[in-house]
Amino acid sequence: MSGGEVAGILVAVFWAILVSFLAVALARLAQTLRATTRLVVDVTDRAVPLLADASAAVRSAQTQIDRVDAIASDVQEVTSNASALSTTVASTFGGPLVKVAAFGYGVRRALGGRKEDVPAKAPPRTVIVGRTVPAPRWGKRKKD
Repeated sequence: MSGGEVAGILVAVFWAILVSFLAVALARLAQTLRATTRLVVDVTDRAVPLLADASAAVRSAQTQIDRVDAIASDVQEVTSNASALSTTVASTFGGPLVKVAAFGYGVRRALGGRKEDVPAKAPPRTVIVGRTVPAPRWGKRKKD
C-alpha cells in the first residue's frame, strides 16, 4: 500500500464521518421544523376562536356603550327640564310667597307687642374668672 492509497483511505473515512454528522444534523433540523410546524398549527387553531370571542366581546361592549350614551342623553334632558321647571316655579310662586311671609311677619310684630303682665327678659350675663357679671348694655348711657 502506497502513501497515496493511505491518504485516499483517510480522506474517505473523514469524508464518511463528515457526511454522517451532516446527516444527523439534518435529521435533527427536520425534526425541529416538524415540531415548529405543529406548534404553529396548534397556535392558529386556538387563536382563531379566541379572536372570534374577543370580537364578540367588543361588539357587546359597543352595544352597551350605545345604551349608556342613550341613557346619559335622556338624563341630561330630564335635568334640563327639571331646572326649567324649578326656575318657573321659583319665579311664579317665589315673589308672592316672600310677600306673604313678610306680611305675616309684620302682622305678628304688630299684634305680638309686649304685654304688660309679662316681665321683660333678664339681660344676658357673662362669666369672668369665676364671677357672674351682667353683660354691658350697649347704646345706653349712664346718667351722671
